[in-house]
Amino acid sequence: MGRSDDAAQAIIAAGCQQRRVVPAEILAALRWLPRVRRHRLIAAAAADAGGGATALSEIDVVRLCRRYRLPPPDLQQRRKDRAGRVRYLDAYWRRWRLHVEIDGAHHMDVREWAADMRRQNDVWIAGDRILRFPA
Repeated sequence: MGRSDDAAQAIIAAGCQQRRVVPAEILAALRWLPRVRRHRLIAAAAADAGGGATALSEIDVVRLCRRYRLPPPDLQQRRKDRAGRVRYLDAYWRRWRLHVEIDGAHHMDVREWAADMRRQNDVWIAGDRILRFPA
């Protein structure tokens, strides 16, 4: 998959994440445009966004799970931190109490990194585990 394929999928994910469009609207538009470039790729990205993937990295996780026959995660799981703020975890396997976080470039900022570590410690103390990966 090339960079332009990634860009196309990122646009689909971002549009859904920002609530500018819903996956069903993208799929409906594709029915009217059967010969549009990257038709299958766009349809797959829209379907993954419909399953909760809100970023290209999350689409990649879902596809890796499919490819290697791993159970699909729940995406964008809500939880409250110690201060009562709602936080979203990228991927979660409840049965195994396992979180996967996919960190983009902004997570390299010192303040963001420190906040990520505090949140991760809270999750570990509660008994779950987190695996972190760079986007």
